[in-house]
Amino acid sequence: MRKTRPNFLAGFGSLVWLLVVGLPLYVMLVATFQSRPDYAANGPLAPPGRFTLDNYLGVLDSGFAQYFLNTLVVTGCVVGIVLLLVPPLAYTIVRSRGRATGTVFRLFLLGLAIPSQAVIVPMFFVISEAGLYDSLIGVILPTAAFAMPVSTLILSGVMRDITPDLYEAMTVDGASPRRVFFQLVLPLSRSGLSTIVVFSALQAWNGFLFPLVLTQSAETKVITLGLYEFQTEHGVDTPGLLAAVVLSMLPILLVYLFARRSLVQGLMGVGGK
Repeated sequence: MRKTRPNFLAGFGSLVWLLVVGLPLYVMLVATFQSRPDYAANGPLAPPGRFTLDNYLGVLDSGFAQYFLNTLVVTGCVVGIVLLLVPPLAYTIVRSRGRATGTVFRLFLLGLAIPSQAVIVPMFFVISEAGLYDSLIGVILPTAAFAMPVSTLILSGVMRDITPDLYEAMTVDGASPRRVFFQLVLPLSRSGLSTIVVFSALQAWNGFLFPLVLTQSAETKVITLGLYEFQTEHGVDTPGLLAAVVLSMLPILLVYLFARRSLVQGLMGVGGK
């Protein structure tokens, strides 16, 4: 067998990339185990001289649990709304041959070109007139609405990869459109479903503008707003802030780790193959 020569250039590039990715993670994690004076004295790259968990305990004592619960509720509801509405919508777009469906789909995708910042003022008035201001439902509805266009585009692309022969086979067997949807389309669209779950969860978990404008009380505050509490007029509690960031990123990181393969397949548009 012919021996392959080692690719030293690729190895060096991998080490450089690992350094670029790993250095910020190292700085973030090391800072969370240092006191504020030690961090200021030693700098961000120095290992902790005195290991401490006071930053994490301080985060938990600052109302982080309530912010975490609120964010979890918002994220769960947004994902639920997307999973309830987007699959049948994408199925209708893929299977329908009517001109009206295509027109509605193109109009629906206009949401991709409209940033949330452009509609935040009218959104504020709509939510206020509906009596939903300073409530979690007032954050859930617009967040889900802005996640649906991209989710519909992704899932409809995945459903188009399902071969027409499978549809025809089930139709010949006498299957109704409802049965085709639940027994054929959904099982073969698992990668697309995983993709829109991760995408909508990221949108909701990291959302900042809607919670900032549409809520004001501590009872409805989410994690992204809770991070502001580590900044005062005299400075920023960097170790405490980074500890809060680490705790806030763990749930969404777990979601990504379990769904990363399906996420990549869904974005590549090969979920139905």
